[in-house]
Amino acid sequence: MANTAKFPMTNSAAKTTNPNTSMASATTLTPIEANITLPTTNHTSVNTNVPTMTPISASSDVSTMDPTSEITATPPASTVFDLEMSVRLQKEYTPQLGNATSPVYKELKSMVDPVLKEQYKGITGFVSVSVKQFREGSIIADFVVQTTQVIPDEMAEANQKLPQTMKPIAPVIGSVSAFYNSPTSIMIPNLTYTGSSMKLTCGPPPENIDVGQIYESEWKFQELTIRNGGRIEIVIDDNVSVLTVNNVILADTGPYKCTLRGRAMDFLQVGVVTEAQIKRAPNVRLQSEVNVRCTERQRSFPLKCCVQHPYTVKWFLGIKGLNTTSTDDAESYCITYNHWLQNCSGSQEEKIHFICRVDNPLGLEMTTTMTFFSNNVTCNDDHYGTGQVGDRSVIGCDKGQEGSKTAVCESTTKWKPEKDTCIITIIKELLIYSQDLVVQEVPKFVENVNQAVMQDKKQVPNLSATVSAVVIILNNIADASTAVDETIMQNVLSTVAVITGEDAMKSWDILNANATSNTSSELLYSLETLSNKLVGEFTIKIQHILLNRTTFNNSFMANLNSSININIPNTNMSNVFITTILFSSFNFVMPARMSTSELNTTSNGTVTDSVINAHVVLVKINATIQNVTLSYVKLNNSLTLNPQCVFWNFTLFHNLGAWDDEGCTLVTDINNTVTCNCNHLTSFSILMARDIPASLKETLDVITYIGIGISMASLAVCLIIEGYIWKAITTNSTAFMRHVSIVNTALSLLIGDICFIFGTSIAKNPAGADFNFLCSTATFLMHFFYLALFFWMLVSGLLLFYRTVIVFPHMSKSTMLATGFCLGYGCPLIIAAITIAVTGPGNKYFRKNYACWLNWTETKALLALVIPALTIVLTNILVVIVVLFKMLKRTVRVTVQREEKHTLVVIARCVIILTPIFGLTWSLGVGTMISTANRGIHIAFAFFNSLQGFLILVFGTLYDSKVRVIISSRTTTPSTGFSNNNLRLARVNVTTGSVRQYLDPTEAEQAVQFLQDVTSVYAIVRKFAVSPSTVSGGQR
Repeated sequence: MANTAKFPMTNSAAKTTNPNTSMASATTLTPIEANITLPTTNHTSVNTNVPTMTPISASSDVSTMDPTSEITATPPASTVFDLEMSVRLQKEYTPQLGNATSPVYKELKSMVDPVLKEQYKGITGFVSVSVKQFREGSIIADFVVQTTQVIPDEMAEANQKLPQTMKPIAPVIGSVSAFYNSPTSIMIPNLTYTGSSMKLTCGPPPENIDVGQIYESEWKFQELTIRNGGRIEIVIDDNVSVLTVNNVILADTGPYKCTLRGRAMDFLQVGVVTEAQIKRAPNVRLQSEVNVRCTERQRSFPLKCCVQHPYTVKWFLGIKGLNTTSTDDAESYCITYNHWLQNCSGSQEEKIHFICRVDNPLGLEMTTTMTFFSNNVTCNDDHYGTGQVGDRSVIGCDKGQEGSKTAVCESTTKWKPEKDTCIITIIKELLIYSQDLVVQEVPKFVENVNQAVMQDKKQVPNLSATVSAVVIILNNIADASTAVDETIMQNVLSTVAVITGEDAMKSWDILNANATSNTSSELLYSLETLSNKLVGEFTIKIQHILLNRTTFNNSFMANLNSSININIPNTNMSNVFITTILFSSFNFVMPARMSTSELNTTSNGTVTDSVINAHVVLVKINATIQNVTLSYVKLNNSLTLNPQCVFWNFTLFHNLGAWDDEGCTLVTDINNTVTCNCNHLTSFSILMARDIPASLKETLDVITYIGIGISMASLAVCLIIEGYIWKAITTNSTAFMRHVSIVNTALSLLIGDICFIFGTSIAKNPAGADFNFLCSTATFLMHFFYLALFFWMLVSGLLLFYRTVIVFPHMSKSTMLATGFCLGYGCPLIIAAITIAVTGPGNKYFRKNYACWLNWTETKALLALVIPALTIVLTNILVVIVVLFKMLKRTVRVTVQREEKHTLVVIARCVIILTPIFGLTWSLGVGTMISTANRGIHIAFAFFNSLQGFLILVFGTLYDSKVRVIISSRTTTPSTGFSNNNLRLARVNVTTGSVRQYLDPTEAEQAVQFLQDVTSVYAIVRKFAVSPSTVSGGQR
């Protein structure tokens, strides 16, 4: 909207201390025709078309008047004044009386004029009197008394006697109205800037026009009465009335009218404030707080200051003007000063204050504080510049906006927005304008608001201060309105659609987090107020808003956009108006706080785990309803916990408002549809838990920590056992790689669990300055080691596949070890590093609530764990299927020795058991992120998560018979006999060297002898035994 856009004048706003400019001398206006309302001073008020007349002398030519009705007296040699008067006759008005040439008009005029002359000829200074016109309203006779002087008592007495003298013609209704229409203008300042004050002076009457004691003044703007209050101040002093308009806006231009009510008559004066007399004030834009790093290479720092045309500015340091360079564009004039710092020595920060001053008008200036530092830069971006942790940067708003933006440098190397007061200038003026809106102004004003919002519909939703201003405007519109038709409501809803779209989501998050703001509640209140004042039947559909106003008899049913069903049965009423408004986007506009929630002391939010899980519907009716059923289709079908049927209660939390369930009950929750029943009508929706209940959360925390404790203990035992039996168990390359995989699997899970506990403790205490760094570090380590867990399981699967299927020669231990570590730690490191590099900017790598973990809602960083893990699970399952198929076909390589076969069986068992369990556990973990309120998923995840370490200990280590034998042999009490454990050991194919290594000398010799005997028997059996596949023709 252009700066010259006009809309009705407001009558109140915030006061300002800015002085107004000098007053202009009175200006004589040319005669104009105006419809005016005659003042009422203990007599009847009537309307008349009255010409604004200039004074005439006694010798002036008055021949232009009707000669038949002109009544004159000998005038004194002085100025003649016209006194406008009117009297109402109780006589039927006919159209001929409106025609001055008609016989009826002339007849009545000839009867009235002599009576008027007789009545007023006795007043001092009387010149003439004549009827000017007859108007409808019974018959209103307007007449002009010309006189050179007005004495209040004489005029009052004449007016009082006139009704009696008029009785022969017609009875008089009420009393006589009399006023003097001043030929001079209201005194208006030559120039006033927006935001300052403007004083308009009415009176005093001329010295020879004594209107009597002035007891009241009335001001009008564009024929609408101006009320005293808000930004308007009206003061009467010594026959003068002064109207002060504070916080002036461009829309304050236009015609003003002042009436001073006196005992004998009224004094009228008019004046016009032109567009040239109100100019938009300079809007200076600069960075008011600047932080710069001084180095030997860079000691020159630019400062920029801009102002809109036609103004100009200059930079000052104290009282000294600075040399600058200027640039111009179509809208702004900008200057740049390059400040040169002589040296960067000194350990303390240095601050310098610069002033950007407007050339004309004088007195308008803004200050920039430049802070220098020599340490390394923490934060740096194109908007807020450089800074260290804790530094503040304040920048100006964009063109066409007023206010500023403040941000704080955090340890995350990012500037965190702290305050944003940027408001579009035209919206600010509309806000000021709306404070004392009157009903006559509403239709045009609503149209202007909608045009302004639609013109900047890309910027408006992204500016929280502007959104808040629009809501206040809508609230003022609702208060000023009496009857709202379809056109007004269409403009209102079109405006609401802009400030409640998806683009405004961030703005509403900011507004709802403000401890003193109830903007969302005010928006809903204004819409409820307007819906109560609707007239007519109509339907409006705008983007995500659907309004329907209709009537019903006895019962009402409606399906609103297939998302909400309303049923009002058996009311026993007819021709009842009902209004329904469906808001599809109010689930993020309205906060989810409940009446039972605990209000946060530092924000407008509440301690709640609920979310609005349906559209918001407003239902209004011009009757009392005690039974209404509403069925809502859920927005998020994964939320299944604790559905609550609620309405918005504006009075809760000291008028901040909250959802309340009083009078509403839950009927059913079936097939993603929640049905409620309420005994009243207002704005409704449903709340549902987006997280598990606090009581269950505490229980799950206990289960999780106990389970992780058991898991970590099991993993520690597993690592100890592996170290204890390492030399004895890794007798070949296959066994060696199997145990390397088990050790690294256990180690990865153990370190990952430690990081999980660390990250949880950080998330529960997020107030620290290093929170983002610590939380992102814990998340990265968890991501890396949990991925390593799966990749080492992949190493086990590939080892099994290699030793049973692939027919290539054996790889050396070193080659296998290098391959294993590349897969086990190299791949996880690459994936984790890429993930944090892509999602790290903006702190969107991790979630911050409950525990530090990969972000899901904003960047889907969790997929960097889910996809590799599930891929490995599927790969290992395929490996197991292939190996089993080969074994069933008996095509396993004959080169695999008996001892390696045992190892491969153990590997296969681990892969078959552990891979599905790990996959299931982490699939459930993803489920807890996606379906945060599902109790079953949370319980199952806590259970399986606690089993991981224990299962690695059991199936990866203890279930291996070789491990058990070695442990048993080392823990058996020495004896001279050959124990059962020794016999068990003898059944295993081990070397005599191994026996001598693990038994005492006596037992070793016995075991060696026993093994030699067994070996001899085994050789004889093999010599004569024949494989069933080679048996033929009865050979044995």
